[in-house]
Amino acid sequence: MKDSKFFDAEPLTNAVVELSSKDGNAFLILGLVRRAILQSDKPELAAQFIEEATAHDYDHLLMTCAKYVTIE
Repeated sequence: MKDSKFFDAEPLTNAVVELSSKDGNAFLILGLVRRAILQSDKPELAAQFIEEATAHDYDHLLMTCAKYVTIE
């Protein structure tokens, strides 16, 4: 990935998402992370996450997920 700074920073929410055993389908990942954000300490960030995550390619989607939630 081009920019690893998101992986070193603290996520914007307290949400934790298990992605290691999931299908790599972008729509599934978007749904899982959005749902986790809605149940987190900052549910108001869900729409912002979707807008940012869908703005570019698959790598950008994954980096954006790491920006918003802890990925396991």
